[in-house]
Amino acid sequence: MSASGGNKAIIAAFSANLGIAVTKFVAWAFSGSASMLAEGVHSLADSGNQLLLLLGGHQARKAADREHPFGYGRERYVYAFVVAIILFSVGGVFSIYEGINKLQHPHELTMWWLPILVLVVAIALESYSLRTAVKESNSVRGDRSWVQFVRRAKAPELPVVLLEDVAALLGLVFALFGVGLTAITGNPVFDAIGTLFIGTLLVLVAVVLGIETKSLLVGEGATTEDYARIVSAVEADGEIEKLIHIKTLYLGPDELLVAAKLGFGRSATLETVASGIDAIEGRVREAVPAARVLYFEPDVYRADAAVDTESIVVRGED
Repeated sequence: MSASGGNKAIIAAFSANLGIAVTKFVAWAFSGSASMLAEGVHSLADSGNQLLLLLGGHQARKAADREHPFGYGRERYVYAFVVAIILFSVGGVFSIYEGINKLQHPHELTMWWLPILVLVVAIALESYSLRTAVKESNSVRGDRSWVQFVRRAKAPELPVVLLEDVAALLGLVFALFGVGLTAITGNPVFDAIGTLFIGTLLVLVAVVLGIETKSLLVGEGATTEDYARIVSAVEADGEIEKLIHIKTLYLGPDELLVAAKLGFGRSATLETVASGIDAIEGRVREAVPAARVLYFEPDVYRADAAVDTESIVVRGED
C-alpha cells in the first residue's frame, strides 16, 4: 500500500467523522436520543482513530538508529493496535452502558425529526468515506477477497479504515432503526436497543482488528505467494546447490527481512560465492520489492546433513 493512498482514505474518513460527530452531538442535545449520543461518541472515537493512524505513519518514517537498527516501521502496527483496542472498545463499552441505562430509565424523544435528518446525512457522508477506502484498497487488493485482504494485509491503515467505515454505516442503520421506531411508536425502548446494537458492533470490530493487528505485532513472515517468489528467485540460475533454509519477517508494512542459508558446492571459490550472492540478492529484490533487508549465509552443501533443514523450507512459512 502506498503511503499516499492510505493517507487519502484516512483523511477522507477523518473529515467525514469529525463533521458527523458535531452534528450528532447537536442532535442528541436537542432530542435526548441515546442512539444519537452513542453515535456521536462513535464518530468522535473514529476521528481520534484516524489521527492515531496518521501519527503512526509519521513515526514509522523515522530513520533507523543504534537503538532501533531496523527502523520504526512497526510503529504503524502499534498505533493500529491502539485504535483497535482502546478507542473502539471505549466507544463500544460506552454505547452498551448508555443503552442499558436508557432501558432502565427511558427518556422520551423530542424533535425526533432532527436525529433522523442527521442520520440520513451521516449515511451519505459515511458512504463517501467508505467509497474512498474501497477505491484505495482495490488498487492493492489484487484478486484477494475482502476477508483475505483484511486478514493478510501487512499495511494496517486501509483494513482499519475499511472496518471503521463499515461499522459506522451499520451503526447509523441501527441508530436510524432505533430512532425511527421510537418516533413511530412513542416507545423509547427501541432507541435504547439501537444503542445496544451499536455498542455490540463496535466491540466485535475491536476484537477482529485486535486479533489481526496482534499477529502483525508479534511478527509475520512473507505471504505464501511472496515466499514462493523469493524461493524461486534464490534457486533460479543455479548458483547454489541447495537452499538449506530460509526465514522471512516483516519489519514494517513495506519492509521485509529475508535470511537464508545457501548451500554452495565444495569447489566454489570465495569470488564465486560472493558473485552468486550478489546475483541472488538482485533477483530477490526484483521479485519482491518489499524484500529490502537480506542476510544470506553461505555454507558448503552436504546432502547427508540437509535432510532436517529442508523441512524448514517447506513448513517454515505461511
